[in-house]
Amino acid sequence: MTKKQRPRNHIIADLSVNYVERLIFLCGYSVERVEYDYGYDLILFTYNEKGEIENGQVYLQVKATDSIKISSDKETILFSLKSSDLELWLNEPMPCILIIYDALSDCAYWLYLQAYFEALPNFDPSKTGNNVTVYIPKINILTQETINEFAKYKNNILKQIRGVIKHELS
Repeated sequence: MTKKQRPRNHIIADLSVNYVERLIFLCGYSVERVEYDYGYDLILFTYNEKGEIENGQVYLQVKATDSIKISSDKETILFSLKSSDLELWLNEPMPCILIIYDALSDCAYWLYLQAYFEALPNFDPSKTGNNVTVYIPKINILTQETINEFAKYKNNILKQIRGVIKHELS
């Protein structure tokens, strides 16, 4: 009788999360893994220069692959997403970042989802079918610097909503 075997996709999924978490920790931030994945794998929490926690968070969706798809001009990564995830991401006020981990090269690429889709002219999520392909510039390599950029994206959103939200009892 053969014992259960650990499939490659589980191994690279763990490697991808480990890769992202390490960069986050090197920035002095913290991260929580989402137990039940309905569109987010990790939640990034940031801290100021005094080590005090900041408001807001960044949502991260991490995908791992052994066979990254690259455009013919070698400048862009193509990745297919389920349209069912778009509604969650596009209606979330805090930044949602897609991270594609290339297990063979031990490298990850990122895409700020709301900004990406807002920049597409006439994009209508209701007309995407079951999947939508995103085009990630190969220069979008995940580094400590880009993790810090994610914190800036979050802080920019917080500045925009300051004074707009009212918490009222119904």
